[in-house]
Amino acid sequence: MTSSTSIRKVFQGAASRQQMFRMFDRHAQRPHRWDGDPSALYAREWFEIGEAEHDYMFEILPPLWVRGSMFAMREFLIGSVTSIFFALRIDGVVRHFHGYCDLSDRSSVEKMRLAIIERESRPARSMTRDERLEHIWSTTADDYRGYAGARWPEPSRGRRTVMLYGGNEGSFLKLLEDLTDDEIAAKLPVHLRHLPSPIAA
Repeated sequence: MTSSTSIRKVFQGAASRQQMFRMFDRHAQRPHRWDGDPSALYAREWFEIGEAEHDYMFEILPPLWVRGSMFAMREFLIGSVTSIFFALRIDGVVRHFHGYCDLSDRSSVEKMRLAIIERESRPARSMTRDERLEHIWSTTADDYRGYAGARWPEPSRGRRTVMLYGGNEGSFLKLLEDLTDDEIAAKLPVHLRHLPSPIAA
């Protein structure tokens, strides 16, 4: 199963309300869902939302806390991980974001805020390879994504998979992390296929 200790953007562009709710639990299909501590799967993931979605979430329940332009959801996703919503001024424009922070780390919210500002202040639109893969995972329907099971070699089990179409060969599953650049481009929407990497930006 994939986990990361880095703060990571998981969707390109501003998510609609439907997309936002879907991404709140984008690891729902993970194997052994109710076993172990999946906090590392969620904590430190973030994506952009619209102002209406931000305000809607603020009004659902009284927040756990409000700090300036940020608020925390009262209901925790798991353990000490909960949703933090941000309204951040970037390049003179207020934009809105959702991130999962582990509140057992008192610095996690500020680190998330700074990481979002740094990422979104780049002078040119760009996507890293990891961001491309996360966007593909976030936007692929549940029927076409999953996790490698018992039929896969032992080292691959539990890793994320996506369905690819091989023309005359039919469809087949492939590990998300093993997608080639051409396969990534084919899975991305047209407007994201040719964005430069940050190195080239």
